[in-house]
Amino acid sequence: MTSRSVCEKVTMTRENPNQTVVSHFFLEGLVYTAKHPSLFFLLFLLIYSVTVAGNLLILLTVGSDSHLSSPMYHFLGHLSFLDACLSTVTVPKVMAGLLTLDGKVISFEGCAVQLYCFHFLASTECFLYTVMAYDRYLAICQPLYYPVAMNRRMCAEMAGITWAIGATHAAIHTSLTFRLLYCGPCHIAYFFCDIPPVLKLACTDTTINELVMLANIGIVAAGCLILIVTSYAFITAAVLRIRTAQGRQRAFSTCTAHLTVVLLYYVPPVCIYLQPRSSEAGAGAPAVFYTIVTPMLNPFIYTLRNKEVKHALQRLLCSSFRESTAGSPSP
Repeated sequence: MTSRSVCEKVTMTRENPNQTVVSHFFLEGLVYTAKHPSLFFLLFLLIYSVTVAGNLLILLTVGSDSHLSSPMYHFLGHLSFLDACLSTVTVPKVMAGLLTLDGKVISFEGCAVQLYCFHFLASTECFLYTVMAYDRYLAICQPLYYPVAMNRRMCAEMAGITWAIGATHAAIHTSLTFRLLYCGPCHIAYFFCDIPPVLKLACTDTTINELVMLANIGIVAAGCLILIVTSYAFITAAVLRIRTAQGRQRAFSTCTAHLTVVLLYYVPPVCIYLQPRSSEAGAGAPAVFYTIVTPMLNPFIYTLRNKEVKHALQRLLCSSFRESTAGSPSP
């Protein structure tokens, strides 16, 4: 059975007063996975397992270790939770599509939910990276003011604001995208429901949607990236003024971890959303980095580049091992 016949079979059209509209979409997936679906299924299963386990382990470590009570680790906990959820929104559906053609089918409502959840989590993470850069700027450039500016209440408020803005941002784009008429075709040339490939299937003019997407995603994301780069320019200048080599190394180890994941996360989506009409099946490759690869790499980057997180993780694992050993019956 071909993908077209599957799409025609499940896309039972519902009648509109003026026109028929599709009730299901067919996700084309990643074009280079078609030849070896079983191999890529195992690869994505491994990536997804590592992503969820790694981020939940970081979240558990940050939440249980009293040594990691600073604002930076508070935000890191939010980031780990977002990464685990972001991967869950996309990867399981990709794996289902690798098993059967029916696994690539997604309902109209399911597509809207996936698009909302993806942009909710991704935009929240985008703003969270900016907040984390501001946190590092205050900690290194204004250390005396830092305890006052980044107290526990302020951290909670800033984290809450990022989640609220992310939810609003996603609601705007989801409503604008799915208020349009979709009367066929139903093939989404992508591996998940995202705005550019979905808009290409609309039967009406999408100029307003593309302008809003350019302003609200491209410019906002680019603006956040500029703020982050500016913050790190001041941070770099401040670190270079530190007299001791140990102090400079500690500051750089914390900042380079954050800057690394920022570059991995920001560059691909800015390129994608600034060129909405260029989204084809093969264009999904850049999106793989910030939707699948980056969430997997974050726990490793923050663990390997941050001694405090590494030591806290070792304490957690040793404590768990001692508890399991003490609870096991003696021979």
